[in-house]
Amino acid sequence: MNNTSVEIQPATILIVDDMPENLQLLRELLTAQGYVVRAAPNGERALTFAQATPPDLILLDIKMPGMDGYQVCERLKAEARTRDIPVLFLSALDAVHDKINAFTVGGVDYIAKPFQAKEVLARVNTHLTLRNLQKNLEQKNVQLQQEIDRRTQAEEELRTLNQQLHEANASKDKFFSIIAHDLRSPFTGLIGITEAIIENPDRYTKDQIHTRITRLHTSSEDVYALLTNLLTWSRLQQGLMDCVPEEFSLALLVERNVRLLAANADQKQIPLRNLVPKETMAYADPKMVEAVIRNLLSNAVKFTPAGGSIDVSVHSQADMIALAVADTGIGMNQAQIEKLFRIEVKESRKGTAGEEGTGLGLILCKELVEKNGGKIWVESEVGKGTTFTFTLPQVPLTVAQT
Repeated sequence: MNNTSVEIQPATILIVDDMPENLQLLRELLTAQGYVVRAAPNGERALTFAQATPPDLILLDIKMPGMDGYQVCERLKAEARTRDIPVLFLSALDAVHDKINAFTVGGVDYIAKPFQAKEVLARVNTHLTLRNLQKNLEQKNVQLQQEIDRRTQAEEELRTLNQQLHEANASKDKFFSIIAHDLRSPFTGLIGITEAIIENPDRYTKDQIHTRITRLHTSSEDVYALLTNLLTWSRLQQGLMDCVPEEFSLALLVERNVRLLAANADQKQIPLRNLVPKETMAYADPKMVEAVIRNLLSNAVKFTPAGGSIDVSVHSQADMIALAVADTGIGMNQAQIEKLFRIEVKESRKGTAGEEGTGLGLILCKELVEKNGGKIWVESEVGKGTTFTFTLPQVPLTVAQT
């Protein structure tokens, strides 16, 4: 067993007096008690010593040439490095107002000359004891504050973990909700239509079969879009989808998705206009951006009644480019808007032609846009339409110059 002990350093005392015999007498008295003693013959030297190596206690004469003891004490108390050092005045001046002045400038005690050795030692010991207790209290306060800060940080980390757990549970619940309900719904329609045709093939005319096949095709597209979103979202949650930004034509990407959704829009007699200038470029992950555009266009077609319109346009916003998908559809109220990008809230509405939806598409859009350093927001009014806008970085100068 290794026994170790902490070595206690002797207290350091600074004596300030212009009389050499006083300095010598006090030095011998205090040194004999085991104190480390330093002596200064005037106020200027005392301040220099105290600033260089702050003592544990100062014995200070009042009447000295140049700077007197009161001025020295005021200077000591004005500096952060020396303000907490206890100062004991030791002077032949023993009038009441002299003592009051000594305490006013910050002295902790007053010893009248000629002094008694036992009195000096008793008072020095008392104030050093008080100073040590004060230091210990300050240290414990520091330790207590550190412990409070540590616990506060731990509580904040716990709150963050709880929030992450809540979000993870919400994501899991959303995922299972989609699989259990939303994914099953289109398959129910698919199975119902095919069963009816299989069981009574001669019952339907060519036009009726064409109508039902068209419904099958639409349902199949809905299922495919849903599965695509689910797989993309799942990869994002697992951190398996890296964002690889590059320069690409935003106009061509929009045009490709407009053509992809044109058939759905034509069925509802909705003109889908691409107003993005051909020279419009962006700097982001094109696959992620395409998923965002496809989802926003699909939603616009879904919630716009026959005879409405959908426009895709862009405008610059500082060092970003903003793409807007605006429709003249059924719109939303403020309560519905606030639920759009929250995965823990179930918000799924049927389209104007009964199209199914899950609400996952917009949540996916938000994550994909933010992964590319952009933001997404919505403006809507019931009965007047909706505009979804998201931002992407413009082409950096370093890329544009290469």
